[in-house]
Amino acid sequence: MKILVIDDEPQIRRALRAGLERGGYTVTAVSNGEEGLDHASLHPPDLVILDLAMPGTDGFAVCSELRKWSEVPIIVLTVRDSEEDKIKALDLGADDYITKPFGVGELMARMRAVLRRAATENEPSESAFSYAGLEIDFVQRRVHCNKQELHLTPKEYDLLGYFVRNRNRVLTHRQILSKVWGAEYADDTHTLRVHVANLRTKIEQDPARPRFIQTETRVGYRFRVDDQT
Repeated sequence: MKILVIDDEPQIRRALRAGLERGGYTVTAVSNGEEGLDHASLHPPDLVILDLAMPGTDGFAVCSELRKWSEVPIIVLTVRDSEEDKIKALDLGADDYITKPFGVGELMARMRAVLRRAATENEPSESAFSYAGLEIDFVQRRVHCNKQELHLTPKEYDLLGYFVRNRNRVLTHRQILSKVWGAEYADDTHTLRVHVANLRTKIEQDPARPRFIQTETRVGYRFRVDDQT
């Protein structure tokens, strides 16, 4: 598995190379956005770890450019922790976002989740999903939770399907609204909150402490699946 690290801090590049190579990954580390884009085009990696705050071509520009011609998974790893930066990076196509300082163990867990999702997306569309008592039949549009059939509204079903097909990925409010409701609803966060709350009451054992639909504060949501099934 080939990992491309794009970060202008030498100590971060060294730490990532050492930690990821111990984990069995092949790592190429470069110090700026231009070099990262060149390397990605000539030697396509399996995953990119990307810093945002770099001189010249910053991480936002790299992410935007990569998404013009590649679906490679991108994990942003940066000291910038504002909600605005997270939302911007995710809207530009990043798959996940980790703030420095970080643990290599957490990073590799996030990498595995992102790579699993990418592998699923490259397979034919799944006809069913089953995890922790939640079962979805995408062919018949039927949902069961703990063997009990749930009655979802069409939008609740569409929302749940979008979450499941993007499981373990942070999705921004705008991404969800644009995909499920349409671009004209991209700023209607109230509608999204209402539907998420209703969906939680139906699929979560404790809606106040959700297991599946995790809130990413002021950014969006993540449908959490610890083990793909």
